[in-house]
This record gives sequence, structure tokens and C-alpha cells, in this order.
Amino acid sequence: MLRVGLTGGIGSGKSAVARRLVERGAVLVDADQVAREVVAPGTAGLAEVVAAFSEQVLDADGALDRAALGELVFADEAARRRLEAIVHARVRARTAELIAEAPADAVVVNDVPLLVEVGLAPTYHLVVVVQTAVATRLRRLDRDRGMSRADAERRIAAQADDARRAAVADVLLPNDGTLAQLHAAVDELWHDRLVPFEDNVRHRRAVRAGRVTLVESDPTWPQQYARLAARIRHAIAPADLRVDHIGSTAMAGLAAKDVIDIQLSVPSLADADGLAERLADAGFPRLPGDWWDNPRPAGSGRWEKRQHGNADPARPVHLHLRVTGSPGWRYALLMRDHLRADPDRRAAYLMLKRELAAAAPDSGAYATAKDPWFDEEYLRAQEWAEQTGWRP
Repeated sequence: MLRVGLTGGIGSGKSAVARRLVERGAVLVDADQVAREVVAPGTAGLAEVVAAFSEQVLDADGALDRAALGELVFADEAARRRLEAIVHARVRARTAELIAEAPADAVVVNDVPLLVEVGLAPTYHLVVVVQTAVATRLRRLDRDRGMSRADAERRIAAQADDARRAAVADVLLPNDGTLAQLHAAVDELWHDRLVPFEDNVRHRRAVRAGRVTLVESDPTWPQQYARLAARIRHAIAPADLRVDHIGSTAMAGLAAKDVIDIQLSVPSLADADGLAERLADAGFPRLPGDWWDNPRPAGSGRWEKRQHGNADPARPVHLHLRVTGSPGWRYALLMRDHLRADPDRRAAYLMLKRELAAAAPDSGAYATAKDPWFDEEYLRAQEWAEQTGWRP
């Protein structure tokens, strides 16, 4: 199934997004609802909360008085952390149960207000952040919840800010307009991305680009890589393997195909094969067939590797699994660092890319046509490595 993390600051309209996704067919797991369930009357969770904060957090019926508890913890970071330690483990366990009950082809949306704060982003295939201006949120909190401005500002300040949420967001949904505009954006996300993404994950199918189209350098490529790398690391844990951003999108200012190249260093190709299912479950299925890199210089045996892609239709990825210390592994890191360090050679590479993209728009022909240039550039890179003492 596809697991989607949904978050946004208090008053952002996250619940409206969740409701619309449910209308489209998503299975919703609401963290706030689960959090209430695990501290309901008679539960071990409520007993532990009372032991930590006294019976002043109970109402007249013996249920948790969330307002009274909120007054205690929102003004006291230590108290908030103590509460989180009690509640979060129980919420995670119950959430896992609910997800396990969903159909195998479900799009499961986990609505988590504190997704960023507790570091859950890498556990999802996709993170959607509802982003709304603070002024709009303040008006909504006054209108919809009768919350005073001071209380609203205090609660907003206690959460992650927009920059922290944006850093983990695969999708940013602005919500400063009308409800109709929000629904239109959610519907587009559902039909164009979430539904095909789920189908790709279930069928172990990666997104493949046929034609070569160069786009101007995107300053968000490094942040996109960071999110992908975090998911890869989570998927292969407890293995602690090196992950690198390689290829053209790893070089600032260089036009490139809008494909993120990532290298996962493995002890052996057998280890790579052992990780294949975990990577596929995380949305990075293995590409069928045999894969290898052309050797530099030409003429020696091919450099074997394993190749995975991304099931997300909006984010093509080439995930190369290469053995640590192998010629192909070293070459990928060397060429990246050499071209990063030499703007003239980077400019020459860009000129070549533009010429070949115009003449050989097919992806396979484009890659093959670059071989003579890289055979020669590899010699320059070797000289640069010797002169600078470069090490991978």
C-alpha cells in the first residue's frame, strides 16, 4: 500500500485536506484521534498520564481534560516531552495496527500534526504539507475555535515553522485561498500522483524516462535528494551504508535531466540483492535485467551493479547500488567531485549535453553518445585526483 504522511501547522486546514482525500478513496489514520484513543478512560495510557501530571488533568467524569493538560505542557517543554514519551509509543503501535488492517491496494493517509517534530518523514512514501500564512491561521483559529490571539500564537510557536515543514515536504499544498481551490489541488494530487504511485509500488514498477529533456538547474535538487536518501536509509536500517548524491543534479548550476542520481554503497552485489525487497517496499523497486557501467578507459570488463528506480511518477530517480571501492563506485564519486571543482570542465560538459540532447533525444542513445567525452575526461579527473590528493 502507499503510505502518505500529511501534516501542517495548527489552523492550516490540514483536516480539510484529509477529508477531501477520504472522499477520493483514501484510508485515513488520524494521529489526534489515535492519541485520544490511547488515553481514553480505563487505558494504561491515561493511568500513566495521571501518574505524571496528577489528577488535575482529569475532568469530572474521570476522562482526560485535554485543555487542562494543554495548559500544562504547551508552556513547559520538559512537561511536553514527558507527555510525548508516554503517548507517542502507544500512538505508533496503534497506528501500525490500523495501517495493517487497510486493503493491500490502499492509499493510507496518516494525518500527523507533529510529523516533522518527531522525525517521521522518512517512514512514508510521500509527505504532504499544508502551508498557510500565519495571519490566515490566526484568523481561522479565532473564527473556528474561539481561540485568543495570544493562545493561538503560543501554539503556533510551539510547532515546527514553515521552513522546517517545507524541508520534508514532497508536496506543498498552499491553503490561503478558497475551499474550492484547495479541493481542486487535492483532486489533482490524488489522480495524477497518489493513485499511480500506489499502483507502481504494488506492482514493483519504477518510473522510466524515454526522451532526454534538459532543464535548468533546480536549486531544490539537493533537498529532494536529502528526502530520498533519508527514506533509503530508513528502508535498509539497521544497515548503515553510505548514500551519495551523484550525477548532474549533484552539481550546482548545471542543466540536467530532471532525474536524481543516487549511489548506495554495498559490501557486495549479494548484499545489494538482499536489500531489493526492502527498497521496493519503500518505493524504490529494482529495474529488471542486468545493469553495468561502461569501464573507463574503454576496453576492460564491464562494471556490474544493481539498478533501482522510483515508483513516484513525479520524481524519477536512478538508484545505483555499487560495491564500495569498486571501479564504478569510485568513478561516480570522482567525476562528480572533479566537475564540481572545475567550472571550465563543467561548462564543457554542459555544452556537450545540450548538443547530444538535441541530436540524440532517446535516453539510451544519449548515454552512449557521451562515452567518448567521458573516456577523455576521466584522464583529466585522474590527474586532478593525484594533484589534490582526492579520496572518495
